[in-house]
Amino acid sequence: MTTPRDGQHPGHPWDEPGFTYESNVSVADLAATLGAASSVLITTHEKPDGDALGTSLALHRGLRQIGVRSWIVLAGPLDSSLLAITEDDDDVRRFEQCGTPDEGDEPELVAVVDTGAWTQLDSMKDWLRPRVDRVIGIDHHARGGSVAGRRVVDTDCASATQALVPVLDAMGVDLAQGGVSTPLFLGLATDTGWFRFSSAGPAVYRLAARLMESGVDKDDLYARIEQNATPARFAMIARALTSLSFMGNGAVAVMRLSMEDFAETGASLEGLAGIVNTPLEIGSVRASILLTEAAKGLTKASFRSKPASGGLGIIDVNELAARFGGGGHVHAAGARLQLDLPEAAEAIEAELPGFLS
Repeated sequence: MTTPRDGQHPGHPWDEPGFTYESNVSVADLAATLGAASSVLITTHEKPDGDALGTSLALHRGLRQIGVRSWIVLAGPLDSSLLAITEDDDDVRRFEQCGTPDEGDEPELVAVVDTGAWTQLDSMKDWLRPRVDRVIGIDHHARGGSVAGRRVVDTDCASATQALVPVLDAMGVDLAQGGVSTPLFLGLATDTGWFRFSSAGPAVYRLAARLMESGVDKDDLYARIEQNATPARFAMIARALTSLSFMGNGAVAVMRLSMEDFAETGASLEGLAGIVNTPLEIGSVRASILLTEAAKGLTKASFRSKPASGGLGIIDVNELAARFGGGGHVHAAGARLQLDLPEAAEAIEAELPGFLS
């Protein structure tokens, strides 16, 4: 078994000893707190995905609808196609440009959505820690820490946007007004693989129908988000598939992308979303891993897995990623390994036997 390196530790890295990550206030209480605030800074995990942006944007527009000033701060790489749903009157800022608020723009309340893990808030954690008592959280992950003093955590939800809807309802927000429904649908759709994943149960489809009745044009949204790729992305897909190899007697597919691949294609990290899912189309594959060389000695790993079927159980990629300081969901997770590409592949392969029963 590989020994964890550079701050990696046994157990799930999102956990805090002796801390139980669960709701500690009601939806009504959280809605009242948000509605009474004079200003709210909204943020989410670094490298925001569709659910992170969708939850942030839906809350931002909902607060605007009831007269509460808010703004969004995003950190890390972000797929530019996701920003296609933002509008001119949305106040979306990048941490890399604005940093944390100065004294003259200190928010009364901070909303952290789609995460409760300090490890996913690296850019803002030093600013957030002394403000925990005025941080509220809205999340659907099963693991997390003490980021938010008041929080609603609903692990039955397929997305953070689904967890946000009852809060918006309690605030009296009309989902059909002010463009609130579109980012809600974005989070719901992208976190369920556009309703392909096992998390897309009856409640998800009922909410999707409600959002479409509230004005979401799903075909237009899909085209803007999922059919807006660049030639560079397809060049990277080709290289990723060329690198395809297998572990665990064919149960796990692994693809690798090097810094040279990025330099030669002109692609960016932001444009890689979804590539890791491609090998899951192979019938014998139960999990897929994309290893990306972010810098010499640093590899980013994206993990995906299928639901149980045909008498085969699942590969819990959340727990697999946790072995390397990462995390996420049972079927989708990520980690950063302080290793070169070949070393990262070897380290992951060494951990696989315990996940393949």
